[in-house]
Amino acid sequence: MPIYEFHCEDCGKNSESLVLIASALDNITCKHCKSSNIKKMMSATSSQPVSGNTIPAGALSGCSSRSGFS
Repeated sequence: MPIYEFHCEDCGKNSESLVLIASALDNITCKHCKSSNIKKMMSATSSQPVSGNTIPAGALSGCSSRSGFS
């Protein structure tokens, strides 16, 4: 479920919304002033490139440290 960032053209504030399906984007309103005059913003992703055969930090959280699997 992607989180989208929006900018309200009426009040000038930014907000985020969790959008379950793409068609719901048409029904998003500003969380501050309830205006429907909003624009979807480009946002940075939180993923990081992985090089070689390394495992990203936290990928094995909750697993046994001896075997890597629980």
